[in-house]
Order: sequence, then C-alpha cells, then structure tokens
Amino acid sequence: MAPIRKMRPVLALFLALLQPTAAGPVSLTPAEAAAVARDIEGRRTEAERALRTSPTSYLATVARYDFGERTRLTVGRAPDNDVRLDDDGVRPHHLEIRVDGDRFAVRATEASATFRVGDIERREATLDPTSIGVGRFVLRLSHQRFPAIIVFDPRSPRLREYKGLKFFPVDLALRYELALTPNATPETVVIMSTRGTPRRAERVGWFDFSVGGTACRLEATRLLEPGVGEEAVSVYFRDATSGGETYPLGRYIDAERLPDGRYLLDFNLAYNPLCAFSEHYNCPIPPKANTLPVPIRAGEMDAKYH
Repeated sequence: MAPIRKMRPVLALFLALLQPTAAGPVSLTPAEAAAVARDIEGRRTEAERALRTSPTSYLATVARYDFGERTRLTVGRAPDNDVRLDDDGVRPHHLEIRVDGDRFAVRATEASATFRVGDIERREATLDPTSIGVGRFVLRLSHQRFPAIIVFDPRSPRLREYKGLKFFPVDLALRYELALTPNATPETVVIMSTRGTPRRAERVGWFDFSVGGTACRLEATRLLEPGVGEEAVSVYFRDATSGGETYPLGRYIDAERLPDGRYLLDFNLAYNPLCAFSEHYNCPIPPKANTLPVPIRAGEMDAKYH
C-alpha cells in the first residue's frame, strides 16, 4: 500500500494539470489599450448609425411570413399574395420565392417585375440566405431551417422610436485572449429560440476565464444552419445584470479566432439579440449552463425598445 500512497500526490498533480486554466484579462500597453478602446467606440457609433438610417434597421421591420409547411410564397401588391407589399413600385403579382434546400429560388412573375440583389436588378436567381430589394421594401430571406421572409420598410413608424443604444463604459478587464477547451466528442445540441423553434447547434467547447477572481465557464456553439460559417463560434449568455441593466433574455458574443489559435472573447463587444428591437426575429435562448453568477458590466445595455 505504501507505493500507492506515495503515488497519490503525483496523480493529484497530473489531474490538476488536466483541468482548464481560467484565463485572466489580456495584458495591453497603454497605446494598445487606447487603440482597442477607439475601435470599440467606432463599432458602437456604426451600430447606432445602422439602427437609425439603414434600410435593414431592426426598427424598420414591419412583418414576418413563415413558410411553415409551404415551400413557396408569392409577393406582390394584390391582396391575394402571401406577402402583400403596398407600393407603386411593386407589381400586382411581382415574385415567387421558393425554398430550395438550404437556399431560396426567387423568380419574377410579371413581365416588368424585377428585384435587386445588391445594386443589380434581377428577374431570377437562386440565393443563399440574404436580402433582396422590391420597390421601396427590403425582404430578408431567413432560413435557420425554419424559413421565413422578414419585411423592412423605410417608412416604418417604429423608426421614429429611435433613441440610440446604451453601452457600459469600455472595460478592458473584461477582454480575454484565451484557448477554447474543445469538446472531445462531436455533439449536436438543441438551442431553443424565442419563437419556440428548436435550433440545432454543435457544442464546440468551453471558454474558461476569471472575472474579478471568480472562475467562470461559458459553452461555445456553432449553429448548424445555412449561412453560418464553418469556423463560427458563438456564445449566448446571461449574467447578474440580465433583466436589470441588460436585456432579460441575455446577450451574445461572436468569438474571434486569433492567428495563434486562441480566441478573442471581449465582453465589450457583447450585443443584444435582435428580438430586443423587433418581434419579427427568432433569437437563440442562452442555455442554463451559460448563466454567470457575476455581473458583466461591459458591452450593450438594455435600451428598452420593448
């Protein structure tokens, strides 16, 4: 028995080395910190500009049409269309949009009808999830394995509700460059969404980090949906500010892979789900395991558009 007792400290040390290390905040020089802060503030300014003026501002959404069991929706000015757009620039029976696997087949159905893909007028195209222009409207072709058309109108009355966005002051103590602890076994999980649809995702691993001396862990996933990149790593989380200073559902971060294989996880870039602005979006709900016991006072706050 004596040799076994002697081995126990060695075994304990070995097991300890296998445990993920909670990363601390990234170390930056004053010049680097100033540059990072400027970048974050620039992103915030652009987000406010887009919300105020973009044709696809979240406040410009006016309707959502789910395909459901159908594979085809018609678009036009006439009342018998599935998606009715009341505008002189829209023909009575303007388009037919079909779900074509992971893509959308769009076809003009009247001789003078066209739609815009970027700045190019088209009469027919098969497209990945994207946005197209029809008259004054923009149609978002959303897939998520529950296809839908979201309609944006530059005359949406909700645009008058614009009151900017709210952010915590930049706090670089909540910026991390850290390794992803990979999920050793490929695993598909279900993430529920705000419209009640189960969305499939790959659990790619976990991020371990420290907030004010408290060890924290967040699960990282990649949605298994058309339009989601192979290298995408998303974190959906709640913390002690959720429902008070920040949006009750939680917030999101897109982890950015660094050249050395680690990831940038910067809570100053945490943002609200789109359903914080419009009922026409379908947003992932953070898993229970991603509820942090500490407050994360960085990133976007709740500007209370609902």
